Amino acid sequence: MQEADKVFAGSIPENYDRYMAPLIFDPYAADLAQRAASISPSAVLETAAGTGVVTRALAPKLSRGASYVVTDLNQPMLDYAASRQAPDSRIKWRQADALVLPFENESFDLVCCQFGAMFFPDRVSGYREAKRVLKPGGHFLFSVWDRIEENEFADDVTNALAEIFPDDPPRFLARTPHGYHDIALIRRELEDAGFSNVAIETKAEQSWASSPRLPAVAYCQGTVLRNEIEARNAGSLQAATDHVASAIADKHGRGEVAAKIQAHVILAAV
Repeated sequence: MQEADKVFAGSIPENYDRYMAPLIFDPYAADLAQRAASISPSAVLETAAGTGVVTRALAPKLSRGASYVVTDLNQPMLDYAASRQAPDSRIKWRQADALVLPFENESFDLVCCQFGAMFFPDRVSGYREAKRVLKPGGHFLFSVWDRIEENEFADDVTNALAEIFPDDPPRFLARTPHGYHDIALIRRELEDAGFSNVAIETKAEQSWASSPRLPAVAYCQGTVLRNEIEARNAGSLQAATDHVASAIADKHGRGEVAAKIQAHVILAAV
C-alpha cells in the first residue's frame, strides 16, 4: 500500500458515502451488524469506521446500556460519519490509529472493522492492538474484499482506466482494497497476533446500480482512485469517469446494472 492510499479528504468522504455505500458496502454492513449483535456486546470498538456505514447499521441493534466507540484514522471521514449519525449518547467519536489504539487493555467485548484491515501498513500490529483491548472471551469481527477478479465493477473500472493510461495504469483498487485476499495469510497473521480461534467465511453479494454511470462515479470520484487519476492528468477526471461508464455499459448494459461482489468475513476470538 502506498501512503497516498490513505488520503480520504476533500470531496471524497461525501462521494464515498453517497455512491460507494449503497453500491458495495451496505449489504456487508447489514451482515456485519447482525453478526456483531448476535454476540450481545456491552462495549464495542469500531476501527477504520470510514463514513459510518457499519455504525448506522449496528447502533440500533445494541442494547440501551451498551457503549460504542467509533474511530477512524482520517478525521474528515469521521466528521462525515458523525454528521450522518442520529444523536445517540452511547456513541463516542474519536480519531485513532488502529495500530496504536488509545485505550486500556481489556476494554471491549467486541472490536469490529469493515474493509479497513487492507489499509493497515502493519496488519499484525493492528491485530495485536485489537487483541490487547479485548476482554477475555472477546471477539474481533472484520471483513476484507476478495481478489479483484471476484468483484466485477472494481475489475471493470481498473481495466478501463488502463486503456486511458497504458503506460502508468492506476492500480489503487487492485493494490489496496483488493490486495489482501489470501485466506491462509489472513489466518496466519491473526495467529501471529495471538488469536487462536479464527473462522473465515467467503460471502458473495450482488452490487446494483440504476445506471452504468453510478459505479463509474463511485469508484473514480468516491475513492482514492480519484487522486491517482488526477495525478496522471489534472484535467482528466471527467473524461476518465465517462470512459469507465461507457466500458461498464458495454459489458453490463445501459439501464440498471448488476455485478458480483465478494468478501471474506472473519471472526477471531480471544
